Amino acid sequence: MRSPKFIYTYIRHRDEQELCQMEMRAFFGKDVQDNVIQSDMEINPSRSPFMQARLDVWIQADSADSLAKQASELEIGQSFKTVCLNDMELAGTPKIGHAERRKVERNVGLQIKGEPELDDPKVLIGIIQLADQWYAGKLTRSSSDWHAHQQKPHMYSTALGTRLARAAVNIAVPHPEGVRVIDPCCGIGTVLVEALSMGIPIEGRDINPLVVYGSRKNIAYFGLEGTVTIGPISEVKETYDIAIIDMPYNLFTHITAEGQLEILKEARRFAKSCLIITIENMDEMLAVAGFHVADRCLARKGTFSREVVLCT
Repeated sequence: MRSPKFIYTYIRHRDEQELCQMEMRAFFGKDVQDNVIQSDMEINPSRSPFMQARLDVWIQADSADSLAKQASELEIGQSFKTVCLNDMELAGTPKIGHAERRKVERNVGLQIKGEPELDDPKVLIGIIQLADQWYAGKLTRSSSDWHAHQQKPHMYSTALGTRLARAAVNIAVPHPEGVRVIDPCCGIGTVLVEALSMGIPIEGRDINPLVVYGSRKNIAYFGLEGTVTIGPISEVKETYDIAIIDMPYNLFTHITAEGQLEILKEARRFAKSCLIITIENMDEMLAVAGFHVADRCLARKGTFSREVVLCT
């Protein structure tokens, strides 16, 4: 059986299932219902608000004992620690108890040529059982540093949540090399902060000088650098690969349907594609503006939901 290059594990709330799967489709070109996805695509797990870890598969076997035997071929030049990931149900594979996980870790770890280190290892070696197959390789855990972005110095109640904003950036720009990105209605900069923190260059713009001031302060507060311009979307002169727009709506900005349509028409003018986040269905407006829906989901939070619509 061919080994996947990478195995990703996920943790998400049931309300986030659709959003998580849309992010999977952006990253990998496919999605799964389960909390594990296998792919040959390498993604930094810290980008996703849902990824728990990435396993770079080095060896594969049909039993834990066989995996341990294959581990004798591994030589680690740095201190290492083995970690069995089956501390929860994974893609239908039942959780392995604590004592059995420790046994698997010891059996594999003792076969690896290198320096075991429990407290401060340089390399983590992950072990995972999925159905009747066992895998081991380098383990990269997702960083939770981005959680700090939830507490910005400038905020307002209807701004996008950090998790949604981060997933939206990943859906819009899964592979950012050479991609030009703009958020032309950036508000206090929630999307900007998430993009910039992932190393994705993005330009911000908003017609409201007060929120532009807030977005600039938020970006600087997290030690990031980005450009945020004051001005209406109609004054955007350059062209972009994608625009990310959290559509203004009447709960905060007192915008008309005509005003929303104008935003979409302007975005169509300067962007090849667009990710729209909206509290109401905008299919008719999108069609009038000349967009075609490529993918979509509902991002739920309790009784409140937003549509996330990727358009080309």
